Amino acid sequence: MKKLADISSADNVIIFPDFEKLKNEVEKMRTELSMLLLERDELQFVICKNIETEYMLKLGSIEYKAYEAQCLALRLKRKMELIQAKKNRQEKVAITAIEEILNHEFAEYQKQLDEQIDKMNDALKRSKAEVLSEEENRELKKLYRKIVKALHPDMNPDITKAQANLFDNAIEAYKNGDLAALRMIAEMAGDFSLPEQHKDAFTQLVEEKDRLQNLLKSIRDRIEKIKGEYPYTMREILGDTERMEQKKQELESILSQYKELISIYKAKIDEMMR
Repeated sequence: MKKLADISSADNVIIFPDFEKLKNEVEKMRTELSMLLLERDELQFVICKNIETEYMLKLGSIEYKAYEAQCLALRLKRKMELIQAKKNRQEKVAITAIEEILNHEFAEYQKQLDEQIDKMNDALKRSKAEVLSEEENRELKKLYRKIVKALHPDMNPDITKAQANLFDNAIEAYKNGDLAALRMIAEMAGDFSLPEQHKDAFTQLVEEKDRLQNLLKSIRDRIEKIKGEYPYTMREILGDTERMEQKKQELESILSQYKELISIYKAKIDEMMR
């Protein structure tokens, strides 16, 4: 029967026959996790950003106008309701007071409009950014993966606050394609090493294996979620000229409909205020 442990009388260290096997399994899982984290961050910070940039530059303007027209139409409709309520109660209609109510009620709509403007500004900025060569992009990914293995909180739960801050800077450098900054951070990051064999190491590796299994599932689920959401879902549309034109026509039709409603509501409000 195979013994679970042999005791060395020389140094009194417990030797686990399966220690190296478990250590290799954990190392493979860490490598897989680092690759998945890189894939997730590549999706979030590069691929999705590029998709959103292209989408905003091609359709963002008309989409913004359509949403802006929708917000205005809804606001005018609500304004009519507030005016009519005042008239029904035979109260004086104070437009300034009504506009204040509308500003409060439609604050969330305005916030979303501002967010759309921010997206457009980001897209314009990103479209003017310097593009890395294929070789530089490969180096960027290689350096970032090294940093992930050494500093990512999921890979290394016990990192210090200073190391966590350094990793945050690495994320920003990766997002911005700042190869020079990533080179410096990679030099500072150092290398991670698994525990050497001692009486507590086997237990640590078992716990680490369980932790990594849960993390791997979580990261895989997150990757699938990203691929099922905007802006990644726009990828197929952007790659199809016919679908792009169809999407543009849909947005223009929506804009036209809301513009017509706006004219109708404005005319009704003018009539109510006579």
